[in-house]
Amino acid sequence: MSHQSELIETDIDAYLAQHEHKELLRFLTCGSVDDGKSTLIGRLLHDTKMIYEDQLAAVASDSGKHGTTGEKIDLALLVDGLQAEREQGITIDVAYRYFSTAKRKFIIADTPGHEQYTRNMATGASTCDLAVILIDARYGVQTQTRRHSYIASLLGIKHVVIAINKMDLVDFSEARYEEIKASYKEMAKQLNPAKHYFVPMSALDGDNVVNRGDRCEWFKGQTLMEILETAEIAADKNTVDFRFPVQYVNRPHLDFRGFCGTVASGLIHKGDSIKVIPSQKTSKVKSIVTHDGELERAFVGQAVTLTLEDEIDISRGDMIVKSDAELELSDCLSSHLVWMAETPMSPGKQYLFKFASKVVPGIVTAVDYRIDVNTFEHSKVDDMQLNDIAVVNVQLEQKVVVDAYNNNRATGAFIIIDRLTNITVGAGMVSHGLDTSTDSGQLGGGKVPAEFSEFEKDLNALVRKHFPHWDAKDISKL
Repeated sequence: MSHQSELIETDIDAYLAQHEHKELLRFLTCGSVDDGKSTLIGRLLHDTKMIYEDQLAAVASDSGKHGTTGEKIDLALLVDGLQAEREQGITIDVAYRYFSTAKRKFIIADTPGHEQYTRNMATGASTCDLAVILIDARYGVQTQTRRHSYIASLLGIKHVVIAINKMDLVDFSEARYEEIKASYKEMAKQLNPAKHYFVPMSALDGDNVVNRGDRCEWFKGQTLMEILETAEIAADKNTVDFRFPVQYVNRPHLDFRGFCGTVASGLIHKGDSIKVIPSQKTSKVKSIVTHDGELERAFVGQAVTLTLEDEIDISRGDMIVKSDAELELSDCLSSHLVWMAETPMSPGKQYLFKFASKVVPGIVTAVDYRIDVNTFEHSKVDDMQLNDIAVVNVQLEQKVVVDAYNNNRATGAFIIIDRLTNITVGAGMVSHGLDTSTDSGQLGGGKVPAEFSEFEKDLNALVRKHFPHWDAKDISKL
């Protein structure tokens, strides 16, 4: 493990450089209540020797007060730090933990299992590359298993580990493992394609978490840690479409004007031709500046400052792309939306929509349908309640770059902010831009909904009944 490296004693600089350049994997644990998510993370930290002795002693002491594992140390207490979580034995908020091995660095998001905290799970999953979905071997695929699998799929997570936990309570039955595996595969046919890994384990005792268990000799696959260290996540990043949302204009003196931000996707080289959205002004990259000096190129995830050969008016919220980039600009979008507020979402209410570093006022014009994440059925609704997931139409006051979320997670996502409270109330994933070429003048553009056409017919009939002397021109003025 990284902290046990011999380089620490012999060459600390070499060790730090090695650690700095390790690949980072962000993953989350999710699933139904009491499936063992927090215990699994505690086991990962314990078996990779990432717990200090005083921490372990404190957990051992707290296990007598709040533990749920009898005489054994309750490793879930390493993650469940809130008093309410320890009293109830559940996870309420998203907890993040960090650790590393010789091969990778990891950021873990431990997300709640309760339905009322679905928004917290969606928040934790939004930045992850891999999801670990726990299933209690006694109960198999549950409602929350389907819910969290759907959200992980919706958020574009392409690596999913199905950790069939508590196998010790079913005597490590291979038949039970195969039954749950088949059930999950059948359910996953309705989700977006992803690479699935199945692991039978006992998070409490450590079987197949970091070390292979002796009680599961029939299982020949990888342990959870082996999967985490070897899952190929680099190919999931969009390295083709260069997107650089400008976060800050750096002007320390008259001779330097740079545009700071993080490369959301793609690659940029010194000398490349670029254009700025929305102004469409073009130039070339003069230099790529970082704290450690200039670079010849920058790639997705790097925080850099770009300087250009020409003086162009660029502000925070603008986006720099390649000059030959074929992209769509639209102010009317079709999107999946996860509602995260206690106050219902009502179409027509003004909100702020934040895309990367750009904030644009707008409204949700209509809810196409709500998705039942338990049955995957669609239903027609007029508004959205807490934790609802729906497909909606969004009308913005300015045009933005439209990247489908499936192609570009960085620029295909947005959050909705309440204008009065400044609270994030929703998270959206862009499906595509909507055609507004047939705009008839009303906010939202596009075709007039069928219910408005029926209303117009009823209005015409009513006017002709009470004002028979009016002609078509008089009625059209209404």
